[in-house]
Amino acid sequence: MEVIKGKSSKTASEYRYDLITFFRFLKINRGLIPCPAPNKDFRENFSKITISDVSIDLLKEVTLSELYEYLSFVNKYMHNESCARARKVSSLRSFFKYMTVRAGKLLHNPAENLESPKVAKKQPKYLTLSESQLLLQNIPKDEHFARNLCIITLFLNCGIRISELVGINISSIRDETITILGKGNKERTVYLNKACLCTIDNYLRVRPADGVVDKDALFISRNKKRISTKTVWCIVKKCLESAGLDSDRYSPHKLRHTAATLLYQYAEADLLIIKQILGHESLATTQIYTHLNDENAKYAIKKNPLSGE
Repeated sequence: MEVIKGKSSKTASEYRYDLITFFRFLKINRGLIPCPAPNKDFRENFSKITISDVSIDLLKEVTLSELYEYLSFVNKYMHNESCARARKVSSLRSFFKYMTVRAGKLLHNPAENLESPKVAKKQPKYLTLSESQLLLQNIPKDEHFARNLCIITLFLNCGIRISELVGINISSIRDETITILGKGNKERTVYLNKACLCTIDNYLRVRPADGVVDKDALFISRNKKRISTKTVWCIVKKCLESAGLDSDRYSPHKLRHTAATLLYQYAEADLLIIKQILGHESLATTQIYTHLNDENAKYAIKKNPLSGE
């Protein structure tokens, strides 16, 4: 997945986890081992099941109906919602296609006709314009103020992913743009507005220089290393709480949604532009933001010729 398809290590790791889960299920379903009791220790006991004895012969006996039993199993015992089950379907399809078409280890692909669960489309959570301004105005005034303000500013203006933010290099900043590495190791250019340029400049003036491990990393942690995604989560949570906003409702990814929403509602950017900015592969992914402008919807309903107004 990483070498040939160019997928990220995170995606490969998630697919690996899905397959290990499936192999453990196979051993339970075939009666090779007892199923752990469905209690609070289920996940821990399930994770202890070894898969070193899962063989090609075991995989040759997999049927389509057994794959559906697996989806039922992760729904019942692991409480996987439709989105998680859909990813597991994708993992199984990719794996069995590889085993039949590429590796030639299996004669029949049991996942060929495996249907994916329908994933309910939810409107993304986002901050309003006033809440976004409130967040920017309430960054804690501590020793990391310049860095944290820069991070929140980039999230709200550029709509970048958290993985993209931690991966920004100083050498990737050119004039009014940043070259970032997005999903699937795809590079894209992100344009910087006045607010972004100003906060980056202010941060670079106080950014640690001595003893830094990754000298090209833009954002540095207190340990003089490239900042981690976990640290960024903590920063966002701290800033949200400082602004009196719900840190359980919002996250770094919700700030990405906020940027896209503000672009759509106030900058009047069309979907193709927003797609380019966010680095979406499909326009269908970007179309969720067309449902956000409630005022336009309200205006349209009022203007219906049968409205009586």
